[in-house]
This record gives sequence, structure tokens and C-alpha cells, in this order.
Amino acid sequence: MRKYWSFYWPLALTGVAMVLAVQFQNGALARYPNAVQEIAVFALAASTFGFFNAGMNFTAQLSNVFARSPGGRRASQGFVAAWSLMLTVPLAAVALTPPGALLVSTIYGIDEGLTDRVLRYLALMLPLLFVTGQRMFLVGMLVQAHLTGWVTALNVVFLVATIATLVAGFSAGLDAVYTLVGAQTAAALLHWGLVHIAVAKRYRNPERPEHEEVTWLELARFFLPVTATGFMFAISRPVLYAFVSRAPEGLASIAAMRIAFDLSSIFQQAANQFRHFFVTFGLSDLPAKRRFMALVSVGITGVMLLIALTPVSGWLFGTALGIDGITLERALDVLLVLCLMPTVIIVRNYFHGVLMVRRRTGGMALGGVLRVGAIVAAAQALFLLDMLDHIAATYVLLLGFVAETAVVASTARRLNGAE
Repeated sequence: MRKYWSFYWPLALTGVAMVLAVQFQNGALARYPNAVQEIAVFALAASTFGFFNAGMNFTAQLSNVFARSPGGRRASQGFVAAWSLMLTVPLAAVALTPPGALLVSTIYGIDEGLTDRVLRYLALMLPLLFVTGQRMFLVGMLVQAHLTGWVTALNVVFLVATIATLVAGFSAGLDAVYTLVGAQTAAALLHWGLVHIAVAKRYRNPERPEHEEVTWLELARFFLPVTATGFMFAISRPVLYAFVSRAPEGLASIAAMRIAFDLSSIFQQAANQFRHFFVTFGLSDLPAKRRFMALVSVGITGVMLLIALTPVSGWLFGTALGIDGITLERALDVLLVLCLMPTVIIVRNYFHGVLMVRRRTGGMALGGVLRVGAIVAAAQALFLLDMLDHIAATYVLLLGFVAETAVVASTARRLNGAE
């Protein structure tokens, strides 16, 4: 347990630091004129970008598994670079072409003015796909070498850089688009440079090198199914927003959901670190690993409930972030429902870990597809019944994750790796 905890807690803090950066972005937007619209526009832009950026979600796991020799590092890092550039092409088509504008307008049901603002965000975010892929690849190497303390420290630097550039942009009177994307870009570039230095100074190849002759085909067989899981996760929010935006006071609901989802992501990111946990420690002594994960689940949920059920949540959303009115009320409602999410994600990630270690990631892709299918079906039904408000939409999101968990649990058990 001590070994597991010493490995896990820096990664949990890493998730907190990364998601706190998003909270400060929301806080900056809340201080602009017409804050509800600004937050809603950023929610739509970030969700659209997040779909493409999800292709980078498992980059750290790829390098943890395959960058275990000089040859393995060269092949897998080159694969990540090519993959990130491939993803940039369709994102550029969405951000820079008339068909892309029509697609965004149609999916979200928004007018031309809002569509233009969403597209401005996306155009400025284009370089971030490549940067994210490279820096997450290097982070995976630090995790592989158990240098998780360095991962946390560098992400704290990322957070501080984000806050500093947000304050600078807002104080200079820059448009919200330039303030938000400028902060993201500056922090990402600084983090990339520092993590590169950390790997050069601290990383050492394993005593027994592996994957020296790995091919891009082998990398694709491992990476593309887990990446499909990331895509399905990223599309979950846009699917919900597409339905909610057509409901009465849809923008206010989207802004509230964005605020609550981002705060709950602090706890969900802590739960997601168990993917590194299994890739690093393997499948030995599973009962002890399950006990450790159960203890973490209780702790995460307890802290989240403490925030949601006390005036702390009102202070965070209202005083710290500057949210008020109907947006604040709805954000508090959504946050309470989301207290169920960390446990579901930890159970899902237990089976994700089993499938990744056993290199049977196809089950993860299937689970992700069925999650989105469940969300679409439930959201459509509630929308037709005129019952899709911010609370119902949050339960729909939770239902999708439960469906995904059932699929990956069934797949893992068939492989005799989860019992």
C-alpha cells in the first residue's frame, strides 16, 4: 500500500493542477461583460477542440509501455508526432472553412455570431495538438521511471503560468479569445520545454530494454483502440450540449454544466491516474490493488460531497469564480449529481488497466462507442419528452459511463484478468 500510495499521490495532484487551470479560465471569463455567453462559447469551443485533443489522451501510456529503449523511444515519439499532425488537418478544416462553420452551427444550433467566436477559438488552438502530444509523451517517460514527483512539480508550473498569463491578458484588456488561448499556449510551451529538460536530466533507460524494433503497426494496434476511447469521452459533452442548447435557456444550462463539469474533473482526473497505476505495476496482487482503489474512491467521493453539500461550493462558484444568478443555481445542482462519477470512473479504470496491460484494448473502444450511444439515446428520449434540463442531462452523462463500465468489465472478465 505504501508503494502504491507514494506512486499515486503525485499523479493525483497532477490531475488537480491541470484541472485547476481550467477553473481559472472560467473565473477569467466570468469577469468579462456578458459572462454567461462567454463561458458558453468557450464551453462549445473547448468541447469541439477536446474531441480532437482526445487523440492525445493516451500518449503518456503509449510512451510508458513502448519507450523502454532508444529504438522504442524514436519509433513511438515519431508515431505520436505524425498522429498529432494528422489530427490537426480535420480540426483546421472545421476551424477555417465554410463547411466547418456550417457543421458547428448545425450541431450546436447557434447563430452566425456565436459560431464565428467558436471558430476563432479553434483556429488559435490548432498548434496545441502537436505541443500536447510531445509533452504528454515525455510525461509518460517520467511516469515510467517512477518520477511522478517531477510530473507534479512541472504541472504546478503549468498552473502558475496559466494563471499569470490569464491575469496579464485580462488586465491588458485583450479579447477573451486571445486571453484564454494565449494562456493555454504559453503554459503548454513552457511545460513542454521543462519536461524535456527533466527527461534529459533524470530519465534512465530500463536495465532490460524492450521494444527496440517496434513498428508503427504495432504501436497503432495498441494506441488506436484506446484513442477511440478518448474520442468517445471527448464527444460526450458536445453530444449533450447539442441537445441542451435547444432547450429553454440552453446557454445558461451549458454554462452551468461547463462550470460544474470542470470542477468535478479535478476528482475525475485523480481517478483517471489508475491507468498509469496498472501499466506500471502490472496485474500481480490484484486484491491489494482493488483495496487501494476502493480506499481512494471513498476518499475522493467524500471530499467531493463535502464541497457539494456545504457552502464551499457556493463560495467556489460564486465568490472565487464570480458566477451568479441562474447559472450558479444550476451549477450547484449539477455538481451534486456528479458526486457519483468518481466511483464509476475508478471501477471503469480498473478494467481499463487490465485490458491495457494484456494488450487487448479493443474492448475499451467498444465500451466508448456504446457509452456515446447510450448518451445519444437517453438524451434524445428526454428531449422529445421535454424533460432534458441540466440535471437530467448530467444523469444521462452518468448513464453513459455506467454502460461503458459494464462493457469493459465483461471484456476483462472474459480474459480472466480481473478476478
